[in-house]
Amino acid sequence: HPEKGRAWYRLAVSLHGEGKQDAAVAAYQKAMQAGVPASAAEYGLAVAYASKHDADSSFRYLDKSVQDGFNDPDRLTAELEFSFLQPDPRFAKAVEFAARNRKPCAFNPLNRQFDFWIGQWDVVTADASRNAAGTSRIDLILGDCVIQENWTSSGNIGYEGKSYNIYNPDLHRWEQFWNDNAGGMIHFYGELKDGVMDYWTDEIPQKDGSKLRRHLQFIPSGPDQVRQFSQGSTDGGKTWHVEYDFLYNRKK
Repeated sequence: HPEKGRAWYRLAVSLHGEGKQDAAVAAYQKAMQAGVPASAAEYGLAVAYASKHDADSSFRYLDKSVQDGFNDPDRLTAELEFSFLQPDPRFAKAVEFAARNRKPCAFNPLNRQFDFWIGQWDVVTADASRNAAGTSRIDLILGDCVIQENWTSSGNIGYEGKSYNIYNPDLHRWEQFWNDNAGGMIHFYGELKDGVMDYWTDEIPQKDGSKLRRHLQFIPSGPDQVRQFSQGSTDGGKTWHVEYDFLYNRKK
């Protein structure tokens, strides 16, 4: 029963505070059996065993706790940093894994594939004229899981939009959701291929009765320039026409 588990957990915390570590260990185990999240109870057991100067038992439960999702490296450091455990390399490993649990996307190489687009950019057309097309700020948000674009157009005054880009671990692909202040929405999906973020849409019905499929590419050229190249096809991919071709130049 959840309430019974919480009662055992509160008792365990109280017993630990009173220095009654053997009783605290038993209460934490009862709490876990009664449904308290394993990561919380296991962390409590690790702290109790540390107070008993039983390093092996403490690290055994600390490892279980981070494996089960414990994600508070600051608490771990604050409560155990000055204990006898701190010099042990297993302590630093536990802190690292707790940090990874807090921000899993930050440490997943697949989520970092599109980081080359992050920054502030002046955007121009890729033709010889290099006309101003707009400005864009690309931010990393939501625990480093989402790459958010903030676009303001130069040519179409008042036009703004945002895109949200994230790696979808279930479908094993990148996805972009574009939204603008004209009510537009486009869903892209694709992958990083040969260093290029390669996005596609499904066929989208148009007002004239045709169906438009888009192919959008982000092509990095060194650390300070990204080409954004969009093509469209209304004949099932037999022929393609350029929709726009932009160069993103990093602001200095």
